[in-house]
Amino acid sequence: MATNHVSDDIAELFDAAKAVRDHAHAPYSGFSVGAAIRAGSGQVFGCCNVENSAYPEGTCAEAGAISKMVAAGERVIDTIVTVCGGELVGTPCGGCRQKIREFATNDTTIVVCDLDGERSRYSMAELLPDSFGPEHLSGSAC
Repeated sequence: MATNHVSDDIAELFDAAKAVRDHAHAPYSGFSVGAAIRAGSGQVFGCCNVENSAYPEGTCAEAGAISKMVAAGERVIDTIVTVCGGELVGTPCGGCRQKIREFATNDTTIVVCDLDGERSRYSMAELLPDSFGPEHLSGSAC
């Protein structure tokens, strides 16, 4: 059940991200994250972060949710919601911003939440301005 701090348009995603966050494997940082994506079809895909003792080998929640979406045959992110703790707003890392961008439009919505609800809302263009995307590779070499 969504909290009072969650708007109706993201309630399902918030609940999914918060639930999967409980399964995060974050023994090193203690920073558990859940992410849920609504694909273009309306299907929801959620995942949590999975840390590894060899630090660069961990997986962010957003990357895991994108992988689940792609494995299901989806290729468009309509909205993505992340849930994490802490006092600061926990936006997706730089790598995840680029991973989201691969399947997003400039208008794709990214909502960042804490355990009580929404903290900030961005469009893809706001979160990663002037980004490099698949359309840059169409028909021309760098």
